[in-house]
Amino acid sequence: MSATTPATPGMPERPALEGLEQKWDQRWEEAGTYRFDGVAADGTPLERDAIYSIDTPPPTASGSLHVGHVFSYTHTDLIARFQRMRGKHVFYPMGWDDNGLPTERRVQNYYGVRVDPTLPYAPGFTPPQEGGDNKGSKAGDQLPVSRRNFIELCERLTEEDEEKFEHLWRTLGLSVDWKQSYRTISDDARRTSQLAFLRNLERGEAYQADAPTLWDVTFRTAVAQAELEDREQPGAYSTLLFASQDGDLRIDTTRPELLASCVAVVAHPDDERYQHLFGTTVTTPVFGVEVPFVKHELAQVDKGTGVAMICTFGDLTDVIWWRELQLPSRSVIGFDGRFVAEAPEALETDAAKAAYAELAGKTVFSAKKTMLELLQAAGRVVGEPRPITHPVKFFEKGDKPLEIVSTLQWYIKNGGRDESLQERLVTHGREISWHPEHMRTRYENWVHGLNGDWLISRQRFFGVPIPVWYRLDEQGERVPGGVLLPSIDQLPLDPTTDVPDGYDESQRGEPGGFAGEVDIMDTWATSSLTPQLAGGWAADSELWQQIAPFDLRPQGQDIIRTWLFSTMLRSMFEDGRAPWKHAALSGWILDPDRKKMSKSKGNVVTPLGMLEDHGSDGVRYWAASSRLGVDATLDPQNPKMIKIGRRLAMKVLNAAKFVLSMEGAPGEVTERLDREMLAELALVVRTATRAFESYDHAKALEATEAFFWTFCDDYLELVKERAYSGDEAGRGSAIAALRTAIDVQLRLLAPFLPFATEEVWSWSHEGSIHVAPWPTPDELGNGSDAMGAGAVATGAISIGSTGMLATVGRALIGIRRAKTDAKASQKTAVASAVIAVPAALREHLEAAADDLKAVGRIRDLTLVEADELAVGEIVLEEA
Repeated sequence: MSATTPATPGMPERPALEGLEQKWDQRWEEAGTYRFDGVAADGTPLERDAIYSIDTPPPTASGSLHVGHVFSYTHTDLIARFQRMRGKHVFYPMGWDDNGLPTERRVQNYYGVRVDPTLPYAPGFTPPQEGGDNKGSKAGDQLPVSRRNFIELCERLTEEDEEKFEHLWRTLGLSVDWKQSYRTISDDARRTSQLAFLRNLERGEAYQADAPTLWDVTFRTAVAQAELEDREQPGAYSTLLFASQDGDLRIDTTRPELLASCVAVVAHPDDERYQHLFGTTVTTPVFGVEVPFVKHELAQVDKGTGVAMICTFGDLTDVIWWRELQLPSRSVIGFDGRFVAEAPEALETDAAKAAYAELAGKTVFSAKKTMLELLQAAGRVVGEPRPITHPVKFFEKGDKPLEIVSTLQWYIKNGGRDESLQERLVTHGREISWHPEHMRTRYENWVHGLNGDWLISRQRFFGVPIPVWYRLDEQGERVPGGVLLPSIDQLPLDPTTDVPDGYDESQRGEPGGFAGEVDIMDTWATSSLTPQLAGGWAADSELWQQIAPFDLRPQGQDIIRTWLFSTMLRSMFEDGRAPWKHAALSGWILDPDRKKMSKSKGNVVTPLGMLEDHGSDGVRYWAASSRLGVDATLDPQNPKMIKIGRRLAMKVLNAAKFVLSMEGAPGEVTERLDREMLAELALVVRTATRAFESYDHAKALEATEAFFWTFCDDYLELVKERAYSGDEAGRGSAIAALRTAIDVQLRLLAPFLPFATEEVWSWSHEGSIHVAPWPTPDELGNGSDAMGAGAVATGAISIGSTGMLATVGRALIGIRRAKTDAKASQKTAVASAVIAVPAALREHLEAAADDLKAVGRIRDLTLVEADELAVGEIVLEEA
């Protein structure tokens, strides 16, 4: 065991937390403290087992980060710092998720523009406004601009947002290697995404199909299953009268406006009421169209009359019925959410066409009102609509219910229609260590609940273009199956401006020429490749071999179904393996009313002010106090845990200054109290290490913090008199134990409080604490004679109320309380004191009697046996 002799010329007179973030961020950057260069000290490439690689979540670069980001990203940083101190070369990049709908919405509102793809590019364009969210602005008030001008504005604003985000992350103390950052819209990212798509296409994992598609009418784009959310909405059941061979057939529906698109009616195969009607036809009211009466297991006997009309398309169940029963399609709702002008072909009579004409051009809401009026006029609706509340599908970022329209879209297979693919995904999921373990069940439930392949094309503008063109026939129409693919060396490309081999620009859109794909990829189709984007899969094979598969995927639990699942899928297709060894899932942040904080609810907290007000170490302490997968509550008006963390960081500064300011040389640790303290600290080291190895940072913090306060409140007080004025051996033992303990505790606390610990470390050490070795029990010697190396090694030592340090600390508290009760100063000398102590604890007080007498200023100390430890009679010296 050894203690570092302090060299403290840089130690301030009054240590403070203020300014440490800026000071140390700058020094870490200058020194390359967190730099990953992939080579060992001798210049040779690192072996895989020398590296710890993290697939860091790339936050959406749109608007501002919220406190939930601070919470989960702190959890990742704790692991990164621990692994770095364990000797690993940590690959810890930061990505920016630039593309996608949130960015487009922000740009539209921020600059007051919207895209008109027919407009030409305007060089040097100046937007009509700049600033604010302007969420209330309407599309009609926004200036139309070309696609290219709009994309330039997106890039400009995301770069500004990324600078703000990086400032916040640096203030928080993330030990990211900023040389390894990436953007999901950069040339490298577009090349990687397009290459992966083309490889999916080549292997048959990607395909194009004309199929029913969930459609957001506000944003005019397709929506994937993973982007859905159910919202409770008011609705109403109406009972319509169809004509059957039995007479009137009652059918309840919440969507009477879709009657013109009805292609069948359905009941459950076991419903006794309708056995004689299966295989017959019924006639729709108002439109007079004969449709088949069919059976299917998804029909519900106890819902309404047990009969439902199948429309194309009212909901996802309609899609399943349509596909499995091989029914025709009679779509009536257009991409704008209004009824199309042309009636379905099945509406043959003049009366049917006239009725439909009253619906054409109307919104869904208006069409429902009109349809009910037509039904009432025909006497084919029973009574009044009956109000209900029911779940309705929304795009997670949308404001209006989704519709289902038939469109030509690109898909990637995901197991939604292939059980063998599902099982492969489940198998790879079980190759991962999940923290906490129950999150794996959520992943498997999502995989088993998929009902269709992954729709990846989006009718948006700012994103990674789908890299294909289409051959046109002599009439200027697309040739079926006539997809033109680029060569790899053409990537990245934009089919709306680039030209396929064998053609020139003059043939764009012309008969016999080509047309470029205008759709872009879903943002998750790019983000699903974050291991490849960060790890140089398409550009740096040496780096990729060093770091893949990654050691860790940290993320929020709410995006298991999107980010985690999609990354697993792409990795399985490309490498036949899971992309990471561990998955760490953080919980949510709840407001004081126990509601999840989110931007959509308007209850989020912007974290930069919180960091500036309370200090980053305090905020990190709050985040670190919660285990993975566990939600944390935050009251911005009274952030108790953050204040406790700030107090801890301040105590680290002051306690370390107190210890390092002691004069005298460290000696051999001979005193039993000193040895017992170090033995207990050895157990803390073992406990914290095992906790971190198990991805339980909160347990590591709990054990470390508990010991630190005992060390400050009890041990420091007990030995300071000996450290100042004891005999040479006693002083040397105390000083050595104090400095060793501070040195170890600083390293234990370094992942949690990086700024305070780095500041203290700089007073007595060269280099950064964050690349110093993680402490080991061996550094702390063999403990006391009573609790030697074997006890430390086996974990037999207990940091409880029966240990020596705790026992002596309780006695000291009792002496102080007795002085306080006597209204005397703690400096008052004590002529005599009696301490009652259980027999099992007596030797602890006997061994530490000199220290206890010195700190309590006790001349005569007597120990008597009792069932409970307590300070009995105490006689103060007369003044």
